[in-house]
Amino acid sequence: MENKELELGFQRIKQGNKDWVDFVSKDTTGRFQQLAKGQNPEILWIGCADSRVPANEITGTKPGEVFVHRNIANMVIHADMSMLSVLDYAVNVLKIKQVIIAGHYGCGGVAAALSRQQFGIIDNWLCHIKDVYRIHAAEIDAIEDHDKKVDRLIELNVKEQVFNLCTTSIIQNAWKQRNDLAVHGMVINIGTGELTDLGCTFTSNDDLGDVFAYK
Repeated sequence: MENKELELGFQRIKQGNKDWVDFVSKDTTGRFQQLAKGQNPEILWIGCADSRVPANEITGTKPGEVFVHRNIANMVIHADMSMLSVLDYAVNVLKIKQVIIAGHYGCGGVAAALSRQQFGIIDNWLCHIKDVYRIHAAEIDAIEDHDKKVDRLIELNVKEQVFNLCTTSIIQNAWKQRNDLAVHGMVINIGTGELTDLGCTFTSNDDLGDVFAYK
């Protein structure tokens, strides 16, 4: 590469992998050899693509314990085939038991959705967050401090995405077949690392409302 900074950055990636390979080779538990044969995670994590919120580190879990899908602002959009494919595989093949939708304070996507500025093609994605604002506009507009407005929209967005996930046919059909599947909404404080339960857990479609709950 002609650009030395790019070359050094790429070398750090390769060196990081060498260090990881060395760590794996010295592990005596046999867990990596077991992981090479397959995975059996109990958790599906739907989180933000932000680089500061890696699922394993935040939950204190090891490789193989969390199945992960991440996008801008941890959205659950019913027409998103990437998300639906991950969800279907996690629920129906891996038989995961806990689904966590994890937002985080300081989310740039949510903050951008509260502005009138254009950012590019992502504006079409952010419209789904603006819809969450529209539903809760009275509550959010009553908050004077801008940062607190964003924080509250982050929390409300997580709750709406939990609801969206529970209204998918994938989750509801799974609930018809088994009673060991829960969907949770949580939010991360990046500064402290704390993962807070927002109290919006669903284990059946009983509380979704008749128009959303499939028979």
